[in-house]
Amino acid sequence: MILAHLTQFAPHTAALAAYFQDQAPGFTVVDLWHNMGILAKMVVFLLLIMSVWSLAVMIDRALYFSAARKQSREFAPKVAGALKEGRLDEAIKLADRSKKSHLAEVVTAGLQEFRNYGSGGTVSEPQVEASQRALERSEAIVHAKLKRGLGGLATIGSTAPFIGLFGTVVGILNAFQAIATQKTSGIGAVAGGISEALVTTAFGLFVAIPAVMAFNYFTNRVEAFDVEMDNSSSELVDYFLKQGARR
Repeated sequence: MILAHLTQFAPHTAALAAYFQDQAPGFTVVDLWHNMGILAKMVVFLLLIMSVWSLAVMIDRALYFSAARKQSREFAPKVAGALKEGRLDEAIKLADRSKKSHLAEVVTAGLQEFRNYGSGGTVSEPQVEASQRALERSEAIVHAKLKRGLGGLATIGSTAPFIGLFGTVVGILNAFQAIATQKTSGIGAVAGGISEALVTTAFGLFVAIPAVMAFNYFTNRVEAFDVEMDNSSSELVDYFLKQGARR
């Protein structure tokens, strides 16, 4: 008797399994893309642009900071030796050759301002003050160069999750709309909306997380460069004061 009942339910079970198999959405990239609506595709396209932009900024800052670090390490001992020997013109030439060095750019401004007053005579207090102001102006300019693009990383890191969340809301709304239109709550009815919600949420996080991590990393590097520039400026002002005391 039990076998007879099982035999009766077998066709229904097979039909139900076939229904879910037919209605189950694909989860490949192509299937997810095809199941998405126009608005969700626009969200993904916007996130893709933000991802490319953030990647470009990361590469640019990484190369720039690496070159600045390398040239500054080579520049610092050479210019220190030239200044100890009183070869001001040689120190300026060394700084001019290190175009990507943050230290060289700051030191050049101070040395050129100091030389403009005439290094052959007595070092006056206005001369030292003018050189110090030139160092401060140069530090501000170099700081702005170092931070170039980091504001964009911060914006992308903070807004990408919300853009993805917007796509999630759109996907859920589309899912409910499909249920109301087709008068069914099967998997096939909500496949498009669910795929939109999944893809946009994941893509938003995928764009935001590296951007936030890169922003924090490069910000720390900029702060370290600022400390190096402050120290170099202070040492250069001390050098000018010592030159004035000797004369």
